[in-house]
Amino acid sequence: MVEIFIGLGANLGDREANIRSALDLLDRHNAIEVVSVSTLIETDPVGGPEGQPAFLNGAAGIDTQLPAGSLLNEMQAVEKKLGRTRGVPWGPRIIDLDLLLYGEDVIDEFNVKVPHPRMHERLFVLRPLAEIAPDFVHPVLRKTVSELLAALEGKQ
Repeated sequence: MVEIFIGLGANLGDREANIRSALDLLDRHNAIEVVSVSTLIETDPVGGPEGQPAFLNGAAGIDTQLPAGSLLNEMQAVEKKLGRTRGVPWGPRIIDLDLLLYGEDVIDEFNVKVPHPRMHERLFVLRPLAEIAPDFVHPVLRKTVSELLAALEGKQ
């Protein structure tokens, strides 16, 4: 079974309920099972327009037989069902689901980039991911999630 991890975020509406609803919708899919979920942490927005509300961020581990592109399509369908609209880059959003890692696969296609190209630069991704997958090795950087987190925290 491939270890797959997704990032979770929301900064509009009932942020925690939005994230829980997204996880529930993913888990209801007959080819997706949510197997672990980190603690949700509040973080300041990174990039995007000034004055955005704070985010709740987390990470989840899932099991699926879906290929990465199909999984990403399902994740985007969940976002749309919950009312996400895509407008301003890094703008406020009711829900944000990011495909972070798809096992040891490295995928660089038009609509699918795995591992997530900026995950190693973002504390709001690494902190929750380290809670559920501290020893998972980034397939490009060849460092564990814990090592990536420690390096980034050392730069702060």
